[in-house]
Amino acid sequence: MEPEDLLNKFISYISVEKGLAKNTTISYKRDIVDYFAYLKKHFLSPLTITEEQITDYLWEKKLAKKSTSTIFRSQESIKGFYKFLFIEEYIKSNPADQLKSPKLEKYLPDTLSIEEVDKLLSTPNIEKIKGIRDKAILETLYATGMRVSELTELKTSDTDLDVGFIKCFGKGSKERIIPLGSKAIESIKNYLKIRKINKSDSLFVNPSGKKISRISIWKIIKKSANLSGITKKISPHTLRHSFASHILERGADLRTIQEMLGHSSISTTQIYTHVDKKFLKSQHKKFHPRG
Repeated sequence: MEPEDLLNKFISYISVEKGLAKNTTISYKRDIVDYFAYLKKHFLSPLTITEEQITDYLWEKKLAKKSTSTIFRSQESIKGFYKFLFIEEYIKSNPADQLKSPKLEKYLPDTLSIEEVDKLLSTPNIEKIKGIRDKAILETLYATGMRVSELTELKTSDTDLDVGFIKCFGKGSKERIIPLGSKAIESIKNYLKIRKINKSDSLFVNPSGKKISRISIWKIIKKSANLSGITKKISPHTLRHSFASHILERGADLRTIQEMLGHSSISTTQIYTHVDKKFLKSQHKKFHPRG
């Protein structure tokens, strides 16, 4: 069987049977296509590869100065691919079964201060229809910490503004319910009064009445940051990180944050404890007489 046929079967398996999110599936496919290009260059077959040869591929990426997270993701894609081949009996033994995962560097996500968030969220001109929509989008992102891909898929039926909750579907189509703050509820209600009705029931739409795109939301945030004078590197994920770090600073526990962010593992959420320590250190330096 040709490598491309194996790849197509693998992608169908992880998207249909495993139910992985579209973006995750795209990442897996991109990683395996890159891996196949390496195999072709070295006249290797994916069905007869050895663990040592897979390691050589990962080392080549390291020598090319690829980040640890990129190498880790490539390795996980390859491990998933060979696990599939083994389960489906395309191979008799799994050459990637004992691959060691590289240790990921700890990093602090980019966050905004509460003052910066206030500036950002007050930027849209709510005298205009587009500004009312943009205000609702920014308030929702910060109030919920949801991913931009989750926000673009929201339906009007996913909101319960009387109770103050919103429903979204995260990675792997996992449903979760997130509380909405009073500011976000007010902004969404104002937006719904002037919003164009569209057949797909999308909550946030473009001027044509179609579902808003991720790129459009990125542009809204970038424009708002520029107008508010924020010079930090900013993206939709910045509001997600700011949401998590701010509620952690005020005493929310990691399990609660994990649930609201839709993390499958608490270890992913633990990165915010480093953000919190950074905040505590800054406060100690600011207020302690010998800080």
